[in-house]
Amino acid sequence: MGLSYEFSIGSVRAREKNLLNNSDIEQMLSYDNLDEFVRFLNDKGYGEGNNIDEVLKSRTENVWNYLKSVTPDYNIFYPFIIENDAHNFKVILKGIMSGKMREKLLIEPCTIDKDIILDCVEHKNFGKLPDWIRESAKEAYEIITHKSDARESDAVIDKATMQYMLKLAGETNSEFIINYFNTLVFYNNIKIAIRSSKTKVDAVFLNKALCDVKDFRKSSVISASLKGSDYLLDELSKYNVYDCKTAIDYYNTSPSFFEKFVDNKLISLAVECCKRASEGPEPLLGYYLGFEEEKKVIHIIESGIRTKIDKETIRERLREIYG
Repeated sequence: MGLSYEFSIGSVRAREKNLLNNSDIEQMLSYDNLDEFVRFLNDKGYGEGNNIDEVLKSRTENVWNYLKSVTPDYNIFYPFIIENDAHNFKVILKGIMSGKMREKLLIEPCTIDKDIILDCVEHKNFGKLPDWIRESAKEAYEIITHKSDARESDAVIDKATMQYMLKLAGETNSEFIINYFNTLVFYNNIKIAIRSSKTKVDAVFLNKALCDVKDFRKSSVISASLKGSDYLLDELSKYNVYDCKTAIDYYNTSPSFFEKFVDNKLISLAVECCKRASEGPEPLLGYYLGFEEEKKVIHIIESGIRTKIDKETIRERLREIYG
């Protein structure tokens, strides 16, 4: 008998109790050295390892093994994890071109076997790649080899990934998934535009990098970006969609506050929808997104301990959590 969402939801609701909570975070903030921090995570049963990277790798494997075991249709995660495929492709492409392959940068889970990507790039034959990335992979390869422009090469891959995210999200007919990815792609576009406004890029690059998404005024953003960051930020401050005006207010205070606002907005979408859902895949997706947000929190605390930043500054940088 196949799995049902009724069973999966019951299972994941019990599993949610193991996500980090505010009490756990306060405990982690109390540590002054990384050994104590790692020991806490080990003792809590969060993951196993002698350092944060090992603990998170262990936790990731555990979470994905669990999700595979209880999810009726594992394809629901594809819109969320194809970004890992794009990341792996970019790492492998740059590694082969530079002669310095950094395998530790490759990440799981993914939908494309990393050996397939490696074989395609090594032999300049991209036919084994899925349709959504095949042509952009060829283009990215040509840009790297003929123009040595890593930024443009990355932009081609990133846009193809965003387009496919939106396509897969639309096919789910889930209001939450569609809203989540519209918001994600909208803000990915904003980040690209802001970075581009501070450097010398032309409209050709911006058209190649920015992805069409609901309520994103692509032509207006490109026009403002080409005039410089002040013009762009002023233009974006007029947009109410996706709480963009508020996001830009945060950016004007601090770019890091902007990044935090975007992360918090995305996890809040999951909290509002997935925690209330009593059917469908949303509770499973909420658990997954909660886990992903935990990793960001752990990395922020790790960085703060390692660089000896004061606790209040670390706390200020922390994202909201799902648990």
